[in-house]
Amino acid sequence: MSTLRMAAVAAEFGRDLEEDFAVVERLIKEAREADVGLLALPEACLGGYLLSLDDDAALDEGPPALTLDGPEIRRLGALAGEMTVVAGYCEAAGDARYNSVVCVTGDGVLGNHRKVHQPLSEDASYSSGDRFHAFDTPVGRLGMMICYDKAFPESARALALDGAEIGVCVSAWPGARTQAATDLAKDRWKRRFDLFDRARALENQIVWVSANQAGTFGSLRFVGSAKVVDPGGEIIADTGVGAGLAIAELDVVQALETARRSMGHLRDRRPDTYTPAGAASV
Repeated sequence: MSTLRMAAVAAEFGRDLEEDFAVVERLIKEAREADVGLLALPEACLGGYLLSLDDDAALDEGPPALTLDGPEIRRLGALAGEMTVVAGYCEAAGDARYNSVVCVTGDGVLGNHRKVHQPLSEDASYSSGDRFHAFDTPVGRLGMMICYDKAFPESARALALDGAEIGVCVSAWPGARTQAATDLAKDRWKRRFDLFDRARALENQIVWVSANQAGTFGSLRFVGSAKVVDPGGEIIADTGVGAGLAIAELDVVQALETARRSMGHLRDRRPDTYTPAGAASV
């Protein structure tokens, strides 16, 4: 039996990259002391998220744009060392900016994903990605997505069909914009956040690692709730609405085999029945 200790982070990040890297360094140190092999940091943890998701979002200059092969991502890899670390950032590529997530170790970049689905007015600040893919890492085959991506079952299904054993979703998921609950634990957007995490794990029978921003930034109040979910859809570690690390240990290969033994959701698919004639299917 080979087990993996994995951790999902709920933490607060802002525009100051040096301050963000100080938080990242502290979290990696804490995770290393807990023998964590896979650490998921939130969406936009390098440079902060957007100040608002309203129509005035275009007035926000947004976080600093970093290149995938630039010094900041190399710095993240150096901090990661032997650990596999996933972190969100604003990616500069040509004339475009993307809301992206990168996976690194001390050996370099293992994978990168550009957010495909853009909520509300996020498209005023970022271009959209156009694909989902899995990739191999020292801790297993991973697939990554960002926040609103997980509201679409096809996103996680595409990763599972590409062989992902672990889905990592990084988020800057806020509480409800209207009729907000005073107690974040009872917020309806927090309930949706948790429901999507559990559903995406269960329907694809994969391990699910969900990181999220905590605290506040601009007009947004984030729900935290970083967690690890097993292939049966059960939450096995959770930070609640505060900051912290949700740490869980699991034999990933065995967990997937056990979950899929009797009812294999990927194996038993009937894609020919799911869409009208002529429509693309996943």
